[in-house]
Amino acid sequence: MNIDLLKRLCETPGVPGNEDRVRDLIRAEIDGLFDEISQDSMGSLLCRRAGTDAAPQKILLLCHMDEIGFLVSHVTDKGFCYLHPVGGFDPRNLFSRRVRVCTQTGDLPGVMNPGGRPVHIASPEDRKKVPEISEFFVDLGLGAATRDHVQIGDMVVMEEPFVEMGDKIVSKALDNRIACWLGIEALRALGDHRTGAEIHVAFTCQEEVGLRGARTAAFAIRPDIGIGVDTTLACDTPGVPEQDATTQQGKGVGLHVRDSSFIADKQLVKTFEDLARAEGIPHQRTMLRAGGQDGAAAQQAAAGARAIGIVVGTRYIHTVTEMVHRSDLQAARDLLAAYLRGV
Repeated sequence: MNIDLLKRLCETPGVPGNEDRVRDLIRAEIDGLFDEISQDSMGSLLCRRAGTDAAPQKILLLCHMDEIGFLVSHVTDKGFCYLHPVGGFDPRNLFSRRVRVCTQTGDLPGVMNPGGRPVHIASPEDRKKVPEISEFFVDLGLGAATRDHVQIGDMVVMEEPFVEMGDKIVSKALDNRIACWLGIEALRALGDHRTGAEIHVAFTCQEEVGLRGARTAAFAIRPDIGIGVDTTLACDTPGVPEQDATTQQGKGVGLHVRDSSFIADKQLVKTFEDLARAEGIPHQRTMLRAGGQDGAAAQQAAAGARAIGIVVGTRYIHTVTEMVHRSDLQAARDLLAAYLRGV
């Protein structure tokens, strides 16, 4: 497995509307894999591999590039930066975090904390309170000079390393750099093999704020089949009822049946399930009570498409400790490659 690529993808900053660094990394990595590569007006990277059929069906993999993060919304006279979130955060996971503030002149280290008294002088009631996201600020240690470097709209991302722990991989931004990795590695696994179908991979922007890049990409491509490649929950951990686990790590790639944004095509789910069985690829069906993913955009674009989600169960999602099992990641790559090889 090309773990170095996944590491580089995860450690490259790119929040919604600021995916350019990730896009540049992907563009360099996919040289020679596609017949045509273009960038749309929103910033999504649209990649096409021609099919051999006279009137080929269009298969679209949607792999969003953005990670949850923040944009600077205000800088005080003393240099404290307040933020607007771009993506869904649980404030309980934001205490005492190291961050990177990405400015036009370079990246700066900072620390994130909520306003209020520290533990030594906090009252019992203070210690019970979970601050709102709007109460958190970033301190760059520069005081008033912060205003000389930081502008409204500058990107802020969590600063945490990519680590390997036994059979697990832990990092920020596995949601959804996993999909970017799969979009590259599944095509790489095809080698020079040409299928009848026309294969498109869209590395999309702004998924975390409403599937925005996937909507424009899907309207441009108008696929027959849309595959939303993403992470999903793996709540197979203490404190979560079994019926809410969603996936179990180590049990294989997830065939995503429904969430708040779409219901997968039943026959397409069966096709992937039958293929996984035939190829000996571990797999599991998965549903989410809430949330959405790019497969919904493909399903609803123009006259519509048959759609499914191919997902990798991820523990501690939307935190800096997102965790996946290597074998689940491998299973997702193998299933996507097997499907694309046969279309």
